[in-house]
Amino acid sequence: MTEHTTDTSNETKSDGEVTHHTTIIERDSKSSSGSGMVMAVILLIAVVIGGVFAFQYLQQGQIETEAISEAAGSVGDAAEQVGDAAQDAADSLNGG
Repeated sequence: MTEHTTDTSNETKSDGEVTHHTTIIERDSKSSSGSGMVMAVILLIAVVIGGVFAFQYLQQGQIETEAISEAAGSVGDAAEQVGDAAQDAADSLNGG
């Protein structure tokens, strides 16, 4: 939308001659359509969605790490039981 401003003035010179001055100013008025706000909201939504996915990924990695640690602990316990059983068997064979 273009804004027009008109300024008209009359000036009388010392010899009685009258001069007319008309000034027209045209400006493109930039009415805010809210596109900047819309872009900010879209960016905020994208950041939130990215944060949710990153949090889920990190949480899933932590769960996998805990599962591996538990499995390793179970293997360690089983190995200890096998070692105890082998010791008991050796003691039985040696008459002890």
